[in-house]
Amino acid sequence: MTADTLPKLLKQQAEKYGHRKHALREKDYGIWQSFTWQEYYEHVKYFCLGMVSLGLKRDDKVSIIGDNRPEWIYSELASQCVGAIPIGIYQDSVLKEVSYIINLSRSKFVVAEDQEQCDKILDMIDDIPSVEHIIYHDPKGMRVYDDPKLIYFPDVEELGRSYEAENPAFFDLQVEATREEDAASICTTSGTTGNPKLSLLSHRNMVTMAQNLGEVDKKYETDEFVSFLPLPWIGEQMMAISSALLFGFTVNFPEKPETAQDNVREIGPHVMFSPPRVWENMAASVQVRIMDASPLKRKVYNFCLPIGYHWADLKFQKKTPTLIDKLKYGLAYCLVFRALKDRLGFSHIRSASTGGAALGPDTFRFFHALGVNLKQIYGQTEISGISCIHYDGDIDFDSVGKPIPGTEIKITEEGEIISRSSSLFMGYFENQEATDETIIDGWLHSGDAGYFNDRGHLVVIDRVKDVMTLADGTKFSPQFIENKLKFSPYIKEAVAIGHERDYIVAMICIDFEIVGKWAENNRLAYTTYTDLASQEPIYGMIQKEMANVNEGLPEAARIKKFVLLYKELDADDDELTRTRKVRRRFVDEKYSDIINGMYADLEIVHIDTLIKYQDGKTKQLKTDLLVKSF
Repeated sequence: MTADTLPKLLKQQAEKYGHRKHALREKDYGIWQSFTWQEYYEHVKYFCLGMVSLGLKRDDKVSIIGDNRPEWIYSELASQCVGAIPIGIYQDSVLKEVSYIINLSRSKFVVAEDQEQCDKILDMIDDIPSVEHIIYHDPKGMRVYDDPKLIYFPDVEELGRSYEAENPAFFDLQVEATREEDAASICTTSGTTGNPKLSLLSHRNMVTMAQNLGEVDKKYETDEFVSFLPLPWIGEQMMAISSALLFGFTVNFPEKPETAQDNVREIGPHVMFSPPRVWENMAASVQVRIMDASPLKRKVYNFCLPIGYHWADLKFQKKTPTLIDKLKYGLAYCLVFRALKDRLGFSHIRSASTGGAALGPDTFRFFHALGVNLKQIYGQTEISGISCIHYDGDIDFDSVGKPIPGTEIKITEEGEIISRSSSLFMGYFENQEATDETIIDGWLHSGDAGYFNDRGHLVVIDRVKDVMTLADGTKFSPQFIENKLKFSPYIKEAVAIGHERDYIVAMICIDFEIVGKWAENNRLAYTTYTDLASQEPIYGMIQKEMANVNEGLPEAARIKKFVLLYKELDADDDELTRTRKVRRRFVDEKYSDIINGMYADLEIVHIDTLIKYQDGKTKQLKTDLLVKSF
């Protein structure tokens, strides 16, 4: 049997390793629980048969919502084994987002992790008529629930064992019948302009992508990987499922999202794939710790870091280090970098990648200074996540690297990036019009503007539709400016505005934790986020950070004015997508009073608005925003 589908790969690995090797590991109540490849296979098998006994059929849809857990992966693969199609929903999605996806996909089953997720589903049960069963795997708080659609995960597996007793050959025949052209999964797009589209990915898409990526970014069966990013994201699907099944490495699940960094340190992964904000937060956390360190430690750190930067620059410039360079770096590594890598969980890291947005040069240099081989990845959900990567020894932090094997990339006359490969998706579910607009003559039109530099690396500028034009006709990329701003550890989010205006302005969200630490070190008292963001010293500090960014921008693309927003941009408020991309049109409309105030040359913008908290409570907020100019 050729292992050309994900269920076949699982069966192949279970036959190869049996109980001799761990496939999955989960931290629960402070203890790491391990599952062998044979146990992994059996959980998938019996959960699959249990759902079949409850009525699951080929082409049925199974929605999965919750934190990263083995049960998530069991549910996904179990669905695929009989030709059903799983679809992941981000665990922090609000009711309207959950109901939209369930109704559009007409999901028959929902696998919900715990009481919180079950409450979401039950609160809208009358609005999602296709759902017949809600399966939960964390029983805490569920004892008093009596809805007939609810069923406990282990009980479904027991139904599967009973079904196997009556149909002993059924499961193997179903797995063997899976074909590489079958739909394997539905992944949601980011939905920056509205509701997300549902991308249909086949087994061929998922398996060939893992194979092609593995040719230039090696994975081994001895590797450890920590899965802490949302599993609905195509990047996590590619690592925790496709690559893990293909190469046989171990996937580890943290106890909870808040402990992910500590759990990463415990495991010491060999492979890591995270969006820029994760890397930026780690680099910023080091800076915060250094602020609290003793004078001697700060002095040693400040002595060693420039040595590391010089070493990283030699790598970027492809220059051979001298003997003196090697001795200096060896000393710096022993004094600082080795311990710092261990503190971050990177003692064994071999492959580290970032994707989803641009990562700042300073962050790149920082991790390469420590000895972490950090690379940029570029791609879209529609091409199974990845089309370009930095190759080993060829890092260019202004680019996203070169196309991976099996992927072709061209730039159209309009400057749009288009690509094609065997990983090109099957199309958008129930949306042929959007599919026809996206795939033209076999090429995926990304909607991104870019070009190839003289090293053959792809440089991504911005979304084609987001490139803006000033009143004098000068074009600029708001995303390019925003990414530059977010290189600062003090700036969590930024929105650049200026289309058909005389100049560019920006709305800034501070990083509450890091700016709060700066305020404490400078003896600045504050209470809430709004209070901290409104204080003059904070404006002064951010203004210096932005002035540094402006120096690196073309004259026409420099920011002339800015405000610090009174709240963070939030996906629950429809300001960001679940992958933290700005919904630009919505934000421009919501904060139009602030934007118009900046262009009206006001020094203070008065705010009187309603704030909605996560628990549903609301509060009237009255505050003043300072408008600062350069």
